Amino acid sequence: MSVLIRIHPDNPAERTVRQAVEILQNGGVVIYPTDTVYGMGCDITKPKAVERVAQLKGVKVEKANFSFICENLSHLSDYTKPIDNSIFKMMKRNLPGPFTFILEANNNVPKILKQNRKTVGIRVPANKIIIEIVRMLGNPILTTSLRIDDDIMEYPTDPELIYEDYKNRVDAVIDGGAGGLFASTVIDCTSGEPEIIRMGSVEPDI
Repeated sequence: MSVLIRIHPDNPAERTVRQAVEILQNGGVVIYPTDTVYGMGCDITKPKAVERVAQLKGVKVEKANFSFICENLSHLSDYTKPIDNSIFKMMKRNLPGPFTFILEANNNVPKILKQNRKTVGIRVPANKIIIEIVRMLGNPILTTSLRIDDDIMEYPTDPELIYEDYKNRVDAVIDGGAGGLFASTVIDCTSGEPEIIRMGSVEPDI
């Protein structure tokens, strides 16, 4: 049985953030708010947790389009190949924000995630809860959007209903208030020229 952790969206309490971090450190899978829709993920350094996330999404790890949530852009070079200066400036203009940037991955990306893939998605959401969790954890969190099979809504927005649905499948659901209805805008930067491949709720400043 998982736990429902309520964390204040504007003033995340250290105690509740630490509770979520400890679950991630122990290889747990957590559902959390972002600046767009609710996400599901785990510590990128826990291979079994990565496999669980893929299983919950119904995809194979090597074919999954998972992204990393980072605290900021200062550790970008830890996981990506050198980035063109104009791309980096563009990312700085838009982050933190509701965007996912696709970049070329380097060899520091955990083996289970890289496999046949040569890219990695990077997110720095404008959401204090998940940024505090990542900061305290000390490394990125693997993330994927939480979807529902619904004719009206593509993404669930009520954390209590999410908890009811997932309490036997994940280790924790973080209640940070109502989620959004639109996922992040995805921008492919691997060619040197930014290309929008999925438009979310906000258009990027390119």
